[in-house]
Amino acid sequence: MAHTKTGATTKGNRDSTSKRLGVKVYGGASVIAGNIIIRQKGTKFHPGIGVGMGKDFTLFAKKDGKVEFKKRQDNQFVNVI
Repeated sequence: MAHTKTGATTKGNRDSTSKRLGVKVYGGASVIAGNIIIRQKGTKFHPGIGVGMGKDFTLFAKKDGKVEFKKRQDNQFVNVI
């Protein structure tokens, strides 16, 4: 008998698909109204001037301009100037 048997496969070797979170547009970059700036879970970044927040905490540009990140009292804000 010159054959070898196949080994057992593992069932618990799967991973969930990534959620593609993070900063999509960095500071100093130009955006147009409606562009997504940050996708996040919770409010790690807060919306500032010219920025809105969706129900899934996504930050988006409300107007055309340049993205600016500011830190104020342990909170990070995103502005579109």
